[in-house]
Amino acid sequence: MVNDTKDNRLESAMIYIRNLNNCPPSYLNDPGRKDFFEIVWLKNEDPLHALKANDFEVKGDWIYLIPPYRVHQLNKAGKNGELISFKREVLEEEDKEFLLDIFKIFNVQGEFSCLRLDKAAADDLSGIYNLLIGEYQKSSKDLMILKTLLKVFLLKLIKVKEEEFTTHDIHQKRVYEFLMLLEGNYLQVRNIDFYAGKLDISSKRLNQILKDKLGKTGTQIIHDRIILEAKRLIIHSEHTIKEIAFELGFSDRPYFSRFFKKQTGQTPEEFQKQAQNHLKLKANTLI
Repeated sequence: MVNDTKDNRLESAMIYIRNLNNCPPSYLNDPGRKDFFEIVWLKNEDPLHALKANDFEVKGDWIYLIPPYRVHQLNKAGKNGELISFKREVLEEEDKEFLLDIFKIFNVQGEFSCLRLDKAAADDLSGIYNLLIGEYQKSSKDLMILKTLLKVFLLKLIKVKEEEFTTHDIHQKRVYEFLMLLEGNYLQVRNIDFYAGKLDISSKRLNQILKDKLGKTGTQIIHDRIILEAKRLIIHSEHTIKEIAFELGFSDRPYFSRFFKKQTGQTPEEFQKQAQNHLKLKANTLI
């Protein structure tokens, strides 16, 4: 049993690993938690998020990939599984392709990415996890070995994500490609014609595919991504609303406020106040 002491805080941690049943309040409530990538591996559990009506809600192994500076927190209390948290500094900055893959799998859905593991994938990851936790629990743990094992674990997750999409139909692949393009361009380009051109299809066809698969048009999805980033900055940054507006590419604060209210029904200030009140009361649940 790991005691809930100051040693469990994130002041100097680079990697933090715990069984979900033994995850102390000092971690869950630590303000430094927002700086960490989180891998939540539920084992023989129902998913944390709501599934579509045609999905089967059955117990199984679910991997949640939660990026830093997330807007929401998933309530994992009482769940069976593992938690792996790590800072970006753990990743090798010179390995640009690997870094990009990590950002893609953690951010492809904006809030979090979720993978359903089949038995083969779960067994594969279990072998790597056992090596990782074994090294982590040593009194003289070696950071280089931990970083290497974590990278292998992440590479396996990247492979699972890629296999998930290659088994889908061509339209699902187009959705994935659109989301990847969006992640790298939404701050600069908000015209659906740009994304359609990159995918070598018409804007009308891209909108039809997105509407069918995600229930929204391309423009709506672009707006959702901008709002998500706005919420993250409002909650987690020290910037003023005016500074956030300019960072997101808006010409002035009133324009940003009108856009934000149109999309969310709230002004940025109203959302900020709501989020602050919520975080005081329910820091580890979905807003």
